[in-house]
Amino acid sequence: MTGYGRGEAENDLYKFKVELKAVNHRYNDILIKMPRHISYLEENIKKIIKEKISRGKVDVYINLEYINESSVDVKVDIPLAKSYKTALENLSAELELEDSIRLNNILCMQEIIRTDRKELDEDLIWSILKKSLDMALDNIMKMRITEGAELKRDILGKLEYVEKCVGSIGERSPYVVLEYKDKLQERIKNLLDDNVTLDEERLNNEIAYFADRSSIDEELVRLASHIKQFRTILNEDDSVGRKLDFLIQEMNREINTIGSKANDLTITNYVVILKAEIEKIREQIQNIE
Repeated sequence: MTGYGRGEAENDLYKFKVELKAVNHRYNDILIKMPRHISYLEENIKKIIKEKISRGKVDVYINLEYINESSVDVKVDIPLAKSYKTALENLSAELELEDSIRLNNILCMQEIIRTDRKELDEDLIWSILKKSLDMALDNIMKMRITEGAELKRDILGKLEYVEKCVGSIGERSPYVVLEYKDKLQERIKNLLDDNVTLDEERLNNEIAYFADRSSIDEELVRLASHIKQFRTILNEDDSVGRKLDFLIQEMNREINTIGSKANDLTITNYVVILKAEIEKIREQIQNIE
């Protein structure tokens, strides 16, 4: 599911801003953009996110600001600067030059000024980052919960329509054999002379064989059970996406079997409708954790 969350936290030294952006994805994919010198915290961040978000593509943006001071120390190598000054004075005297030595002449020399990144208090850094991360996660989960409720309502509506179609197939099913019997008798009557006696036993055997081959009672019972399970799983508090994904595959398998066995145009039309609705539900399930 999609969502956006933002969190900020700070103390006297550090200030963190965390942004989370989640989009639909079948698997759990977390991409973190953060300052390189605190990249050692990446696994901790992923672990916390996975506790809340188990499915979806999540982009994480982390900004670190240093409060009241720079993130680097500037150091001047005074002895080296003095050595450069002495060397320049000697060179000037040796070449009999009257140019005076200025500060910018010294600063152009290598390694006079050096910058070092300040050491971080790792425990303090993590406590502030985690606080801002938790805030961003709380905000994104609120959005995802709202979207999830709408998604659940839509899926339940589609599931109710699927259930009605399955019920219509169940009502139609008994008439398939009766119509087959009437059509078979009519066909035989048209082919045989009036003087030829119809073998009722062979006719009944043929009808019984057709009834057994085209029976979809088991498939209808399993479909009804799957629909019931589907509703139950949707009301669970745990992650249900993969359970529903498996269940929708089983439902699709039963519908395909009905389509291949029914040998009836009306039922075939219902099967086409069911497959379309099941595919819509399957696509939505990919977004559910």
